[in-house]
Amino acid sequence: MYPVPERSTVSRTETSVGGHELVPLSTVTATTEVPVPNGYRPDRQKSIQYKLQMTQKTNAERDSNEKILEDINVLDMSTFVTGGFCSLMLAGQGAQVTKIERPEAGDDIRHSGPPFIDETSPYFWSVNYNKQSVELDLKSEAGMEAFYDLAHKADVIIQNFRPGTAERLGVDYESLREHNDDIIYCAISAFGQTGPWQERPGYDLLIQGMSGIMEVTGEPNRQPVKVGLPMTDLITGMWAGFGVMGALYRRELTGDGDYIDLGMLDATLPWLTKQAGKVFAGESPSRMGTKDPVLAPYQTFQTADGYINIACLNQKLWHDLCDAINRKDLLDDDRFETNADRVNHIDELEKELEQTFREQTTEEWMATLVETAGLPAGPVMDVEDALTNEQTQARETVQYIDHPEYGEIPVIENPLNFENAETGFEGAPPELGEHNREAFRQLGYSEAAIDELVKRGAFGEQMQAQTTTD
Repeated sequence: MYPVPERSTVSRTETSVGGHELVPLSTVTATTEVPVPNGYRPDRQKSIQYKLQMTQKTNAERDSNEKILEDINVLDMSTFVTGGFCSLMLAGQGAQVTKIERPEAGDDIRHSGPPFIDETSPYFWSVNYNKQSVELDLKSEAGMEAFYDLAHKADVIIQNFRPGTAERLGVDYESLREHNDDIIYCAISAFGQTGPWQERPGYDLLIQGMSGIMEVTGEPNRQPVKVGLPMTDLITGMWAGFGVMGALYRRELTGDGDYIDLGMLDATLPWLTKQAGKVFAGESPSRMGTKDPVLAPYQTFQTADGYINIACLNQKLWHDLCDAINRKDLLDDDRFETNADRVNHIDELEKELEQTFREQTTEEWMATLVETAGLPAGPVMDVEDALTNEQTQARETVQYIDHPEYGEIPVIENPLNFENAETGFEGAPPELGEHNREAFRQLGYSEAAIDELVKRGAFGEQMQAQTTTD
């Protein structure tokens, strides 16, 4: 169902790496001598020369519909969202992603709900399209042997164990380098592999609180509010995907794998941007509802029947807004003359605009502000409207794919649209252990060898017992 091509990488043409002159890729043949960088160990698996020879493709040979990461194999040992969203992004670019899951239980996100669809969480679906699922008991000798065989053929390994767990299991970076010296290994944790908090557990809620996000989210003089999405999980997953892509590119140039240490708190802090800027300027950010700390008006206003967001990022937009809503009197008010003035008098500005926006419906304001005046404004939609509006439909953002158990299920498509490469999801989220046998067939195991793994408990006691009974 998911064929695994031989692992390979395609190097771009460079003049030198590490002081060594590189041979143009277009000139590489089976007999070309390719210089290698300092520190490269030819005794470990494949040489750079071999990789270049095995993966060179001319423009004519490369299918225009090929996905960018079609020759990349990923083992995802993570649970929940951080690693899952990272491998989801890689899968959307064509990577072969195999989830390594606990026998009988699987990824904890499978059980997150309600809602459930026949005991399956649609939350699990949302971050696990286009993946395989293999159950492995990593506490058994057979399970570890099987995992090492998978790791030997992998390009990338992702895990989100608490620091120290991977070492105890024997699936840490140094252990796996003995099986695959150019592996790219991404270790995700709450606080990273160093520091006084390194061994603490952590989840999205905790990181939202500890990153300052909750302190600036919500209404003034009310309790802190969590963002309505697993925001720091998703932030971390995006950083992980970016890091893996960078490491893959570096490996193409040097032949070296890499170890990526990524902490959720570290990943989230760069997103503070304007709020961090206030701290750097000696101020203390606080909860402001939908108001913005550095721009005004840039917030949500209530209309006659709902809400509308207004975004004025410069003086021209401010003047155009006042003209469109027939409030030119505000242009003569010294309190609102410049953006800085409006920010300093943001509460007074809110009162003035709020009374105006309540005079018409959201749809009427959208016609006036967007369709006629061309101003940046938008309604506050519910989630269903966001997934089904005319723009989303025109962009075909929500698609349907066939699931072997549930028929057609929805998928929010990969948002990257390349001119010269394909993206997107084709495979349904996997059932637990759906590819226990298939993944090892792809490695070249015979059916008898797979049966032996089953008998030795590699896939867990339940599958072992079923085989014994049969």
